[in-house]
Amino acid sequence: MAVDYYKYCRWDRNAKDEELKKAYRNMVMKWHPDKNPKRKKEAAEAKFKQICEAYGVLSDPRKRAVYDQHRRKGAPVETKLGCRLEELYKGTHKKIKISREIIGDESGARRVVEEILTIPIKPGLKKGTKVTFPEKGNEDPNVIPADIVFIIEEKPHSMFTRERNDLIMVQKVSLAEALAGYTVHLTTLDGRNLTVPINSIIHPNYEEVVASEGMPILKDPSKRGNLRIKFNIEFPTGLTPEHKAGLKEILAS
Repeated sequence: MAVDYYKYCRWDRNAKDEELKKAYRNMVMKWHPDKNPKRKKEAAEAKFKQICEAYGVLSDPRKRAVYDQHRRKGAPVETKLGCRLEELYKGTHKKIKISREIIGDESGARRVVEEILTIPIKPGLKKGTKVTFPEKGNEDPNVIPADIVFIIEEKPHSMFTRERNDLIMVQKVSLAEALAGYTVHLTTLDGRNLTVPINSIIHPNYEEVVASEGMPILKDPSKRGNLRIKFNIEFPTGLTPEHKAGLKEILAS
């Protein structure tokens, strides 16, 4: 079942077009995210989106007639959208071509149309996020077209994995490098060369944290999570008696 737009927006079911338009403008002014305190902005955005969706249906005579008669809407059509970690880091726009059936005239004749949907990928967007295009599904008699929903998926990366807003990488080092010092050289997701000197002894559970080199934070892209470098220490498979004696002398001192 679709949302009861009249009840949700507190609009009169018998309102004429001009009355509905006036009521819509009042609601938009009240719930526009820019006119609400920061602590209430998220709730205002959700309310604003629902009001716009409601007006999109009720301001169209044909859609309103269908809605008033049946108050039914097609089930959302969900599609996974794979994104590279670089795209989720820097942000981009993806264009997807869709085909949908629409009712072309009053006789109910149907035709297929193609449309390009532009999907905004904001910096810091997380997997599982849903991007909705209202009523872009097929049109059927007496049914409000379904929403098309794209679900963000994260493609595997050759170097980094993501954990919330942090980026994690695993670096191989020899035992000598782990004990005597090592410098990590890497290329960030936005193409910068980054050098990270390791000044501590690297033990099996050691983790080097580089502040603010992780993923952008969606609500404030000027801030970032951390880069966490973990290490895989490669131990030698064998040592000569001389090497063993030398190590004992060094480690005992």
